[in-house]
Amino acid sequence: MDPVTLSGIFSIGTKLIDKIFPDPEQKAKAQLELLKMQQSGDLDEMKTQLSAIIAEAKSADPWTSRARPSFLYVVYVILLWSIPMGILTIFRPEAAAAFTDGFKAWMLAIPEPVLTLFGVVMTGYVAGRSWEKVRGATK
Repeated sequence: MDPVTLSGIFSIGTKLIDKIFPDPEQKAKAQLELLKMQQSGDLDEMKTQLSAIIAEAKSADPWTSRARPSFLYVVYVILLWSIPMGILTIFRPEAAAAFTDGFKAWMLAIPEPVLTLFGVVMTGYVAGRSWEKVRGATK
C-alpha cells in the first residue's frame, strides 16, 4: 500500500480517536492500538473494505450507489416521526402508547445480526465518505 493511502487511513483513525476518547489515557491506548494495526497490516484490510464501499458509492447503478444513503433517510424519517407522536401524546395518550408499544414490538422482532450488519454498513459508509473527503475526491 502506498504511504499516502496509509497516512490517510491513519489520519482518519487519529481524528476519530480524538473525538471518541476525551480521557488522555484512553486516547493514548487507542492510538497505540491504531499504530499496532498499521504495523500488522490490518489497515491494508480496512483499505480493501473501504475501496469496495467507495466503488459501490460511485456505481452508475442507482440501486447500488443510493442504497446506504436511502437507508439513512428511512432512519431519519423514523426519528422525525417522534415529533407528531409527541403531539399525539398530548391529545390522545392511549393511542400514542398503543402505537409506541406496537413499534417497540416491531423493532424487537428485528434479529440482532441484522442490526449488527446495519451498524457495520453505516460505519463503513461513514468511513468511506470521510476517506473520500480526506483525499479531496468529493466536497
